[in-house]
Amino acid sequence: MSREAARSVNPALTGAHSRSTGVILGVLGFAALTALGARLSVVLPGTVVPMTLQPVAVLLAGAVLGSRAGAASQIAYLAAGAIGLPVFAAGGGAAYLLGPTGGYLLAFPVAAWIAGLASGRSGSWFRAAAWLALALVVIHAGGLAWLSILSGESLLSTSAVRPFILGDALKILLVLAIVRWGPGVLRKPTS
Repeated sequence: MSREAARSVNPALTGAHSRSTGVILGVLGFAALTALGARLSVVLPGTVVPMTLQPVAVLLAGAVLGSRAGAASQIAYLAAGAIGLPVFAAGGGAAYLLGPTGGYLLAFPVAAWIAGLASGRSGSWFRAAAWLALALVVIHAGGLAWLSILSGESLLSTSAVRPFILGDALKILLVLAIVRWGPGVLRKPTS
């Protein structure tokens, strides 16, 4: 519905009001998309952390909504899981955030904020990919730090991250493609 059509239905609906409604819907939509991404998981041999499509949703949230709203969508996702909604890969509840995947999950808002920097800066495809890669590094750093605390061992090695590298590279390419060529609602305007 165009802004003019919306005003004809409700004259009180101004540009600022409709924008804030759109942001709220975007935040809730990307929180739901992250929950869906949790359900699409593959257990990798030798790891306690499954590979999911959640990072795609996290990166898209930042790239599409911007830093603040992208981070807010991930905070909403974590809050939904913390109150017991089954939005995480294996359920829900606050205790889930204290388990092996808690550090990864708690890094989602920061990662979405960083991914938003990719969309907020004009630049090359390579620069956007670098911001998205940094966002994934933040997710892995949070996860590995938490796993180190739980296990009492240093997990800051390439062997803990190696199974995820190819998948992460593909996730970055997927996000770049969706933002550039995806549905109009997700696509950033090109000049």
